[in-house]
Amino acid sequence: MKKLIKIIIKMTLLLAVSLCLINAYMIFSTKNKILPLEKVPQDDIDCILILGASIQNKKPSAMLEDRLITGIKLYNSGISKKILVSGDHTQEDYDEVNVMKNYLIENGIPSEDIFMDHYGISSYDSIYRAKEIFKTEKIVIVTQKYHLYRSLYIANMLGIESYGVATDDIKYPNQSNRDIREFLARIKDFFKSIGHPSSKYLGEVYSIKGNGDSTNN
Repeated sequence: MKKLIKIIIKMTLLLAVSLCLINAYMIFSTKNKILPLEKVPQDDIDCILILGASIQNKKPSAMLEDRLITGIKLYNSGISKKILVSGDHTQEDYDEVNVMKNYLIENGIPSEDIFMDHYGISSYDSIYRAKEIFKTEKIVIVTQKYHLYRSLYIANMLGIESYGVATDDIKYPNQSNRDIREFLARIKDFFKSIGHPSSKYLGEVYSIKGNGDSTNN
């Protein structure tokens, strides 16, 4: 019995170390791609990809609003003249992407420069669809820094040249819970990215070089 317990303890420790190493590898292999706005290359960036987050009463949450504000700064600085907002709009009564687009329009971004990905149900799906549905090859991803490591890793594994710009360093409520979920999500997407599975949702192709209003819904 003691021998079995020792084996279980060793295997548990080995698993814990392996999971920590995966997280560390994902962070250290992408951290140099997280840049301040003024250092992002301005040549041939297909779009600014703003990843979705929760909405409340048809308004962006504080976390999502910070992403949108950063995306607006990038657009206005000339990094790219196309923005792709990607979030969950798989149900009629929950629509992240129209909330995001409306916020951008209210802050001076032309509607035709904003593409909506209605099926960005996860970071992997958003980035996979950015490549396969919107035909992007070179993007700037906007989200909070802790989330950028995984997003950039996925993009790299899918063959997209990508850079990340983090929102301002703000402490959001329940951030410790998000950090735990992100730790686990990195492990999930580390293995998922190896096989390059298709997004759950595919559909019609919209070239990012076209008119964003074609994705209105």
